[in-house]
Amino acid sequence: MHSLRISSLTLKRIVNSFFTFILLLIMNTYVFSDDRIRIHYNERPPYLITVSTGLVTGLTADVARNAFQNAGIAHYWVKTPSKRQMKILKENKGKDCLVGWFKNAERKKFAKYTKSIYQNKPMIGLALFSNTNIDGGKSVENVLQNQNLLLLTKSGYSYGKYLDNAIEKFKPNSYTVTVENINMLMMLNFARADYFFTTEEEMKGLITSAGFSLGDYKTIHFSNMPLGNKRYILCSKNVKDKTIEKLNEWIKLPQN
Repeated sequence: MHSLRISSLTLKRIVNSFFTFILLLIMNTYVFSDDRIRIHYNERPPYLITVSTGLVTGLTADVARNAFQNAGIAHYWVKTPSKRQMKILKENKGKDCLVGWFKNAERKKFAKYTKSIYQNKPMIGLALFSNTNIDGGKSVENVLQNQNLLLLTKSGYSYGKYLDNAIEKFKPNSYTVTVENINMLMMLNFARADYFFTTEEEMKGLITSAGFSLGDYKTIHFSNMPLGNKRYILCSKNVKDKTIEKLNEWIKLPQN
């Protein structure tokens, strides 16, 4: 009976130790997961394209992914609407980074930047081919000052320093939305606006991914549009400066 009592006590201790081990393992796993940097992105060919769960590729995604992996920085990708992404950085509640955003004075107040990961070709305007009210070859100022044209803009979005300043200065007839670029394309189709600014790189992918025909649209090239904007990885203030430095060491620009 005595030996049986010892065996029961021993068994009880073993069981308690086992559950304590499992609990510690779960806690350690949670801490590890919580310590990883969340990389937020939204589907945006050819910059950001989901290949499979947790795997994102594209012009900006490839540079960012290689930098994080080569620097040995724990991370995971999360699909997040673009408007929500900027709000997350402002809240600064965790370790969060965004891929492929432009730099401006307002964002510098709440975000940390890496070196540039891509430089765009000059910005273009996109309009319906059937729209005879707008054509290429004119200056940015000429088009923005035409109050007969309705410009579609995205809330909280930067088009780069040159266009942001031009829009602020000339105050074009415009309509601001919070939807993604594909929805903005549909608004052109329904004559809700005349044009919006986009990059030459994503124009074709945007149209084809929406299931529309390239022939139904025209690109508006401007006579004085400067070189394209540089894109960066933006991170919340909670991300350590040392992490940004590590990323910068491994950022290698693709050849346009």
